[in-house]
Order: sequence, then C-alpha cells, then structure tokens
Amino acid sequence: MKAVILAGGFATRLRPLSCTRPKTLFPIVNKPLLQHIYEKLAKDGITEVILAVNQQTALSIRQQRIPKHGLTVKYSYDPPKKPLGTAGPIKKAEKLIGNTEPFLVINGDILTNFSYTELIEKHKQTNATATIALTKVDDPSRYGVAQITKDTRITQFIEKPPKETAPTNLINAGIYALNPKIFQYIPRGKAVSMEREIFPKLVTEGTLYGHITSDLWIDIGKPEEYLQTNKLLLDIAGSKQKTPRKYQLNNPAAIDKKVKIGDQSTIGPYAVIGRNVTIGKNTRINNTIIFPHTQIDDNTTITHAIIGENAKIGKNVTINKNCIIADHARIKDNTTLPENTSICPAKEITPQNILKTKNTC
Repeated sequence: MKAVILAGGFATRLRPLSCTRPKTLFPIVNKPLLQHIYEKLAKDGITEVILAVNQQTALSIRQQRIPKHGLTVKYSYDPPKKPLGTAGPIKKAEKLIGNTEPFLVINGDILTNFSYTELIEKHKQTNATATIALTKVDDPSRYGVAQITKDTRITQFIEKPPKETAPTNLINAGIYALNPKIFQYIPRGKAVSMEREIFPKLVTEGTLYGHITSDLWIDIGKPEEYLQTNKLLLDIAGSKQKTPRKYQLNNPAAIDKKVKIGDQSTIGPYAVIGRNVTIGKNTRINNTIIFPHTQIDDNTTITHAIIGENAKIGKNVTINKNCIIADHARIKDNTTLPENTSICPAKEITPQNILKTKNTC
C-alpha cells in the first residue's frame, strides 16, 4: 500500500517560522510532524511513501534524517515556481503511484490517530473513485464541507463556505483513499484543485464517498493551533519529566536531550523545550514551544509564545502572549515584546527599536 503526502505548501499562516522550514518539519513535542506521520503510516501497514514537494522542502526533509520506520520514501517534485495545487501533485506522481491499487493521499499539516486501514477498507467496499475522511468541527467555514447519505455517499461538497451557510459541520479531514481512475480527472502539468474541481465532479457522478471519524484530528495551520496541538499531546502523554533539584518543573512538559536549565528557573506547565537549548537562572517559561539550539538568558519570562531555532534571548526580557520569534533572531537585554508580536528571521530587537518593529514576514 502506498501513500502520497502533500507537503509542497508555503504555510503562510505560520510565518515567520515557516520562512525557514516547511510546515511538515514543525516539531510536535520535540518530533517533526513528518515523523509522527511516518510512525502512524507504518503502524497501519503502509509500505511506501511518496512525498509531493518542492525542491527546497525536499532538501530540508533530507537534512533532518527523520526515522522512516521501515517505509520506502520517494520524492515527486513540483515544477520550479509553478505550484500544482492540491490535485496536480497527485497527477505528477502517477508513475510512482502506479495504476493497479488504491492509494492514500494525506495533507502534510495534519496530526491524527485516524485509522488509515479502516479508510482503505471502506473505500474498497463502496467501489468509489474517492473516499474522504470526514470529521466534525465547530466552524466548518475554513474547510471543505460534505453532505452525505445514509450509505455515506457524498451528495454535496462545498469548499470553504461562508460562515453559517455550511449544510453540515462534516469537513474534509485532508485524508483520501483514491482509485487510480482519479488520474483520468486531473490534467497533467496544470494547477488543479482537488477540492474545487475534482470532488464536485465526482459528486455529480455519484462516486465520491465519505468515512466519518471521531478520532484525534488536528490541523496545525495557524500558530494558535500549533500551540494547542503540543498542549494536547502533552496532556495525552501525561507527566513523564522527573522533578529536578535546581529548578522547578511544572508538568506537563517535554524537555529534550542536552538541555541546560539554570538555578531557580520555573519551567511549565505546557513547556516544550527542544534539543540543546540553554536556559539561564531565574527564568520562567510556560505554555511555550522552544525550538532546538536556542539560548535564553537570566531573569527572562516567556508565556504563550513560540521561539524558533538558534534564537538568542537576552537578560531581563519579557515575551508576552502570542509572540513568535523566528530562527536566528536576537532579542537584546531588557526588551519587552508586546502581545502578538512577530520577529522575522535573524532580526535584532532592542528596547530602542521594538516600537518600530513591524510584522512584515
């Protein structure tokens, strides 16, 4: 069984962090999202993965050397400077996928414990051209919305309907089982939307089905969702960190290898600290994700924020709610970042220039 992972998007809503990494490499409790996806695919009996990506994303993924859990991983590249939408990359990977067996397609920004095996079995039972995993959400306006019959055939599919106009709250979970017949519907070399062009056509032909799941399903597409995802997984995992002597640890928290934390600091709850992070004395961090190799000095307070890789945070710094500090940024001593501030990669912030800083990434 093969699976295609669509990982060629630009993750604009996660800027400035996505300026320097693809969304599928964002760490979720100190493991790249792609590693979580590999683990789940291997567990459900998938043997081969095809990553539909651009060249830069492929390079970033290779550099990470993510454990493959026995999967064979191949790459299908989008043309340079010519994104192919959500259906075009599937057509581009046709030779790698083959024309003999159904296959999975997964959006590379989804974390789920959904059973891929059940989806494939349901797909085979109905003889559908495509079967979409469906989940219920409170606000369906951000997603594709499906209306289904008792036998789960989809009779209406609307991509991102205006608020309060959606016929149901069943949304496209970004996971599909597809028959190779799908290749006949997608023109080669063009940008094609699966949601706006292909699925509506299948609805008219009566060959689009849904499979409803109530399992864990999270889209990490926005910073607040990314933070919430880490928080949820910390809750699921429980308190595994041992209480140290030199600093205070408030579980749940996740602290990776080779982390140094100074005396009288307070870490957590809901702090995720990446590999090789150094934290000074009397520093307080909660509800925050710290990417690897970052340095945080003494007497600093960080709450409800995301700090990128190789950032340097000085002494007596306060980073407030919903702040995002990109990779290699420098926050100098005695700086206070107001709520909702985003700092671009490698930018230096001082108490003098903070008011002039704009979220321009």
